[in-house]
Amino acid sequence: MAVPVQFLCRGIRTVGLVLLYYVFSIGITFYNKWLMKGFHYPLFMTLVHLTINFCLSALTRRAMQCWMGKPRIVLSWTDYVYKVAPTAFATALDIGLSNWSFLFITISLYTMTKSSAVLFILFFSLVFKLEEPNPFLILVVLLISSGLFMFTFKSTQFNLEGFVMVLLASFIGGIRWTLTQVLMQKAELGLQNPIDAMYHLQPLMFLGLFPLFLYNEGLSLSTSEKLFRVTELSPLLYSLFTLSIGGLLAFGLGFSEFLLVSRTSSLTLSISGIFKEVCTLLLATSLMGDRMNAVNWLGFAVCLSGISLHVGLKTYYSKNKGPSLRHLNTKSPELELPLLRQNGDKGDDSAADEDEEQEITLH
Repeated sequence: MAVPVQFLCRGIRTVGLVLLYYVFSIGITFYNKWLMKGFHYPLFMTLVHLTINFCLSALTRRAMQCWMGKPRIVLSWTDYVYKVAPTAFATALDIGLSNWSFLFITISLYTMTKSSAVLFILFFSLVFKLEEPNPFLILVVLLISSGLFMFTFKSTQFNLEGFVMVLLASFIGGIRWTLTQVLMQKAELGLQNPIDAMYHLQPLMFLGLFPLFLYNEGLSLSTSEKLFRVTELSPLLYSLFTLSIGGLLAFGLGFSEFLLVSRTSSLTLSISGIFKEVCTLLLATSLMGDRMNAVNWLGFAVCLSGISLHVGLKTYYSKNKGPSLRHLNTKSPELELPLLRQNGDKGDDSAADEDEEQEITLH
């Protein structure tokens, strides 16, 4: 009886962690769209979120240091500038453009277009030799590309400017997650823990996005009655409160993903991401009034089949210890992280635990 109880407890834990991930991931998507209806400064909003993330990650590092009694990693300026900066700038542009696009497009179009990030992650993974060429990858690319074309071809709420922004964000996201995996797998840097990675990335992300904010929103925001030219205190407090909610959601998303991956597996996160897309579109059509016809839904199904095939290929090659595919998360609106092991001697145990968790998730 002990074994069934143990599996039941693991199953309940997995479901709980997936639901927690859904709350933050879906929540921040709808929050961004809701906020952009009355607050047309997405880059400033992103800078506020980055500041909150940095403060929370610093507090979390301090708590972890007190709890474990060991100092956290602090990179030298040379490593920080030359090795962390490219990842930080790519991440800042990805998140900034994604938030910016909510001024123009619906949640359904954003969700569908953002799924194309898988294509760019595959491309840059091949360029950086994180994955080996495989004939099945051609089918993955064709399915996702054709699904995206079908979704946008007959869309009644299509906006070219917003679509280009999300597509560009997806392209930069391919660079971002490839560089993130390379960064976090460098043992000498010691950034395997996502909290440490977030702590080091946020300041450079802020600096990378700040010039674009000044150019596009600086003058307009400085003369806006939303913040700097308020005549009453209550609107200012309301704006600060709503902006702070987004920062908490962004940090909660990164932290929930870390918990889900560390307590289950990267496969669980990838599969959960697929169903999350379905939930997001269903909620967008029912709550936000997004309109989707039969061709749109068919295109979305084709795109998800390509993503599912990619996840299945990763699982197959992982179980057979093949070199063709390595762990690299492909689903990510804001902070997705690969399953990284800090100690090599725990590899076999981790793989066994991962297989067990995969059975729970899939069945």
